[in-house]
Amino acid sequence: MQGKILIIEDERELADLVSWYLQKDGFDPRTAESAEEGFAIVEDWKPELIILDINLPGMDGFEFLQKFRRSYSTPVLIVSARNSDEDQISGLGGGADEYIAKPFSPKVLVARVRAVFRRVRNFNEKDGAGFFCFGQFTLDHDARTLKKEGKEISLSAKEFGCLDFLTKQPGKILDVETIYAGVWKNNYGDLTTVAVYIQRLRKKLEDDPANPVYIETVRGMGYRFNSAAQRTES
Repeated sequence: MQGKILIIEDERELADLVSWYLQKDGFDPRTAESAEEGFAIVEDWKPELIILDINLPGMDGFEFLQKFRRSYSTPVLIVSARNSDEDQISGLGGGADEYIAKPFSPKVLVARVRAVFRRVRNFNEKDGAGFFCFGQFTLDHDARTLKKEGKEISLSAKEFGCLDFLTKQPGKILDVETIYAGVWKNNYGDLTTVAVYIQRLRKKLEDDPANPVYIETVRGMGYRFNSAAQRTES
């Protein structure tokens, strides 16, 4: 099997259809009809990717995502009929890695799923040698984890990607376009997304996010990881 995928979708026929296409492509899918059921499966089964609907009975998808990101860095792909700019910004800003609007082609969804898995595994295989330590933190490239004094800090795949990209070039000023191209693997898109993820990282890294020590803003130029506070191991 290529990977374990949890589908949280209350439309049973759609969930079964997506599950069938994923299974046909070699994935191991399971389904849940509510966020609450989804959490129970997450804790027991540990999926490697979650496909999440927003309009769920009880706890909605945004609430699930917010609660999920407190403990897990597993990639999340939102699939929703709510496709306004505000909904997409809320989803991506809240920690989702992809956002697909309904209706959609199941074949396209499977292609997006493959792309997410490929991106995550490429980080491990190509960019994942050793550790990067700074302050009280240790970034493990192989395990894709961040720990503070031994306790894991939950990062989404994109949060990890941003931090990974910055720490591989400590002391270097990186403009927004370079960061976006390096993390999102795309030269075209909403560049303000970079600022959203930088802010999210600062809230998790900095004692005072308004006066950051590690991820510095260089006015008019971009961002720089503070090399004075880092040491590396391999």
